[in-house]
Order: sequence, then C-alpha cells, then structure tokens
Amino acid sequence: MEWQAPAVVLGVSPYGEGDALACVLTADYGAWRGLARGGASRAKSSTWQAGNVIDARWIARLEESLGSFTAELSQAIAASAMQDPWRLGVLSAAVSLTAAALPEREPHPRVLAAHLTLNQGAIAELVRFEMVLLADLGFGLDLSACAVNGQANDLSFVSPRSGRAVSNEAAGKFRDRLLPLPLFLIDPEHTPTPAELAEGMRLTSHFLSRDLFGAQHKPLPASRIALAESLAVSSAGEEGEGRHAQRASHEGP
Repeated sequence: MEWQAPAVVLGVSPYGEGDALACVLTADYGAWRGLARGGASRAKSSTWQAGNVIDARWIARLEESLGSFTAELSQAIAASAMQDPWRLGVLSAAVSLTAAALPEREPHPRVLAAHLTLNQGAIAELVRFEMVLLADLGFGLDLSACAVNGQANDLSFVSPRSGRAVSNEAAGKFRDRLLPLPLFLIDPEHTPTPAELAEGMRLTSHFLSRDLFGAQHKPLPASRIALAESLAVSSAGEEGEGRHAQRASHEGP
C-alpha cells in the first residue's frame, strides 16, 4: 500500500543511526506515523522539522505496518519561525496539540486547513485553530447566540459548562462564573488587544483541558502552557504601562 499527499510535519524522534520516526498530518489520511529514512541526517533533518509543509509519500507492504516516508519540502515554516519567538511559540503549540489530540489515521481536513493559516504566527489564529480542533473532535463551542435569551448581539461570555455564548444582559449575577468571550472570536474585523488574546487562550484552554486532554488524564502540552503563560505576562505588562501612562497624563509635569 502507498499514498502521496501534502502534509504538515507534527513531530519527529531519532530512530537508529540517521533515521527518524515521524508523524505527519494530511487531509485524507489524518495523523499518520512512519519511518523517515535518513530523517535525522544532516541532509534531510531540515525537511523533517515540526511545522514544515511537505509533499509526503508513505509506502508499506501492509496498511497496518509502520511503513516508511519519503518527502520533498514545500514550505520551510520551521526555519522562518525561528526568527520570531511568538511565531515559534504558536507553531510549537499547534503541532503539539494536534499530535496529542488527534486519533491516528482518521481524516481531519478542516484541522489541516486551519494549520495552514498559522504561517504568520498570530495568537488570534492559534485560538481560532484550537476552536476548529475542538469542533472537529466533537467539542465545538456555540458562539452564534445567547444560550439564555437567544439573541445574537451583545455576546460577552461563554458558559464553562456548555460552551455556549451568553449575552452581557443575560449574564446578570452569574458573570463571575462565566468565561469572557473576546470580541475577535465573533467579529473577524476586530483587532484584538493583548488582554483579549490572553482571554481567548484562557477560553480554549478550559475546553481543551477538560474535554480533550482531561478525558485522557493528560495535561495540555508543555509548549501550549508556556505560550499562554508568556502571553499572560506580556498582556499584564502592557496593561500596567497603560495605567501608568494614564496616571502620568492626569498628574501632569
């Protein structure tokens, strides 16, 4: 058996002398593992970097066998991400989430399509990618209308239990028990602030931790935790600077 398809490299680990065990994501074959011949060698290791887009070919005598990969590099995403810590953090979080969450050999074309939007490394795109990952695995959030009154405007919160949106009016005295819904998740034209990006990551973290990784009794991948922590520190710092500047403008020289 064999197949050939565009793929995103999800991860590799050394195997023997010069080879590597690789996992890739394709539209039609899902997350698929195989032996990358020469994948750890100096000549080919740059191709098999997590996050790269490749043209992969897999071949084996039997479908259930490990089989072996050959690949041609299409987009060297990993190398370009090395120049930007935030972009590298987004890429690392996305591939580690996908590798850990998706069942093997199960098609998830929407997840692959969402991966390919991450090339610019925006945190907002990572949060949207995580929404797609949750939805494709049966844990989608419903942000179309308020769970309480059915209205589609003034949506400001998400129920941590049901994953449904709640309007500001309907939240009432329960707002402290709800998760904030950042505007960029319902308005694609809105440019999010660092604080809104941090809210977005907290929102998806809750459902990823509970529904995907909690069911497997595993924590979120370390790269995803590290990125969320870095963003929280960054957004807190920017908010502090903003408050300081505001006080200084009121106090005058």
